[in-house]
Amino acid sequence: MGNDLAAFAKENGVKYFMISYTDLFSGQRAKLVPAQAIADMQKDGAGFAGFATWLDLTPAHPDMLAVPDPDSVIQLPWKKDVAWVAANCIMDDKEVNQAPRNTLKRLIDEAARDGMHVKTGVEAEFFLISPDGKAISDEYDTASKPCYDQQAVMRRYDVIAEICDHMLALGWGPYQNDHEDANGQFEMNWTFDHALATADKHSFFKFMVKSIAEKHGLRATFMPKPFQGLTGNGCHAHISVWDETGKTNVFADNSQELGLSAKGRNFLGGIMKHASALAAITNPTVNSYKRINAPRTISGATWAPNTVTWTGNNRTHMVRVPGPGRFELRLPDGAANPYLLQAVIIAAGLDGIRSKADPGKRYDIDMYQLGHTVTDAPKLPLNLLDALREFDRDKSLKAALGEEFSSAYLKLKQQEWNSYASHFTQWERDHTLDI
Repeated sequence: MGNDLAAFAKENGVKYFMISYTDLFSGQRAKLVPAQAIADMQKDGAGFAGFATWLDLTPAHPDMLAVPDPDSVIQLPWKKDVAWVAANCIMDDKEVNQAPRNTLKRLIDEAARDGMHVKTGVEAEFFLISPDGKAISDEYDTASKPCYDQQAVMRRYDVIAEICDHMLALGWGPYQNDHEDANGQFEMNWTFDHALATADKHSFFKFMVKSIAEKHGLRATFMPKPFQGLTGNGCHAHISVWDETGKTNVFADNSQELGLSAKGRNFLGGIMKHASALAAITNPTVNSYKRINAPRTISGATWAPNTVTWTGNNRTHMVRVPGPGRFELRLPDGAANPYLLQAVIIAAGLDGIRSKADPGKRYDIDMYQLGHTVTDAPKLPLNLLDALREFDRDKSLKAALGEEFSSAYLKLKQQEWNSYASHFTQWERDHTLDI
C-alpha cells in the first residue's frame, strides 16, 4: 500500500477516513476525517481525549494523537467512499506505551532484532443474534449438534457470503466458512500473515462482521459465552516463526517430534510457562471464564481448555500441534484484544526461547473424558480476578509487555472486576432472600 493517504483517496474515490485505534478493553475508537484533511492528519494525527476511552489517562492529560499507519488502510468494501486506517497513539511527541498497537509493534521489533518474524492466523468465532441480544437470529437453528449444518449456514448465506466476498476483494485469502458448534454461531477463516497485519485484519474483521450483520437487520457478537449451555466464541491462534527472509519457517523440523523444531518447542515452552498469567490477556472479561471453565454443552463438548496441557492433533487440549512447523493456541476467546493477543503470544514465546523453556509432558488423552487423571499440570484461572493475580505475579511477562502497559491494564481490569463484584444479581436474591 502506498504511504500517501491523500493520493489513496484520490485514486480510489474515498471521501472519508476512519482513523481508528483500539483501547485496552478492545473498544474500537475512531474519528471520521474528510479526505481533504487527511494529509494533515497523516502528519500530525487526529486528537482524542484519552480519558474518554479505556486507557489509564486523566482528563488533565494533553491530547492523545492517533497517527494513521498508511500500510493498514482498507477501503470499506460495503461503503466505498470510506476507508479505515489503524493508528498509533502518541502524546507529547512520545508513544503512548500502554496503547495496544504500540505494545505489539514494540514486541514485533524486539523479535525482529533476534531474527524472528512471527506469523499468525486467527479463527474468530461469532454469533448472529437478534438486535436485542436475547436470542440467536435463526429460529430453525435448533439441532443438538449444529456444527457444519449446511441448511443453517445457507439460511445465513446472504450475511456470510457478503463478508467473504469482501475478504476476497481485499485479498485476504479467505478459504472456508462454516456454521460452528453452537446454534447461531459461525467461523470464517482467512490466510495467516505477519502478526501486525493479522492484528489489523482481526480488528477490521470484527468491525466488518458487526457492520454487515446490522445491514441485514441482525447483530453479531464475539462475546465469549453469550448463551448458557451453548459452545462459546473462541479465537484460536495458529503460530509460527520465520527467518529474516520470511521464506523459512524456523519452527519446522521434520526430524523432531511432531515436526516442531527446538526453537518451536522453546517458544511453546514459553506459552506453557506463562499460560495462567497470559489468560488475563487472552481471556480478558468476566464472561471469558464462563467459556474456559464451562460444563458440557448441548453439543457434548465445550471445545475450550481448562488445564495447561499440549498435544498433537487433538482438540481437547490448550495447545495442539496439528502439523509440522506451527501450533494452535486454543485458549483465546472472542473478547481478546486483536493487538494484545498477538503481543502476549510474542512476549511469552520470546521468553521461552531465551530461557530455553521446555513445554513439559505431551498428553494425547481425551481431556474431556480423562482430564481428571492429569494431576501435574496447572489449572487455568477460574475467574478474571484469579487471572489478574496470576498476571500480576508474573514479573517477566509484565516486563516483556512493558511496565507502563501492564500497570495500566491491571489497574483498569481490577476496577472492572470490582464493578462486577459489587453488582447485585438475581442469583443472590434467589439463593439468599429466604435465609
